[in-house]
Amino acid sequence: MAKDIFRIAVIGAGETGTPLLTQLLDAPFVEILGVADLDAEAPGMRLARERGVATTTDFMDLARLGEAVDVLIDVTGVPKVREALRQHMQDSGNSHTLIVHEMVVQLMLSLLSGRLVQLKHEVEEY
Repeated sequence: MAKDIFRIAVIGAGETGTPLLTQLLDAPFVEILGVADLDAEAPGMRLARERGVATTTDFMDLARLGEAVDVLIDVTGVPKVREALRQHMQDSGNSHTLIVHEMVVQLMLSLLSGRLVQLKHEVEEY
């Protein structure tokens, strides 16, 4: 089934999430429903606010948007975040939203740049 627009939420707005967010914000076929990061002043959080996108420091706020989100992109690198997202999808019966992990983001950014992009993650606990 072809889509006209992808409704996306991004978790992680630092060195990894910001370049991806920039690409997504510039894509006319993408609607960003929200961006989450523990640091409200992370570069991607500031960028999102400048562009009128909702931000939150609680990533579960984005998961609670439910099936309004087509793709939930997790670039935190924190396994507990991914597990909490999976558990929420199961518990809420959301079989629509696709959770995309940072390895897929690394592939997408590498393809866009024409070279292998290394992702950087600071170790943070949620």
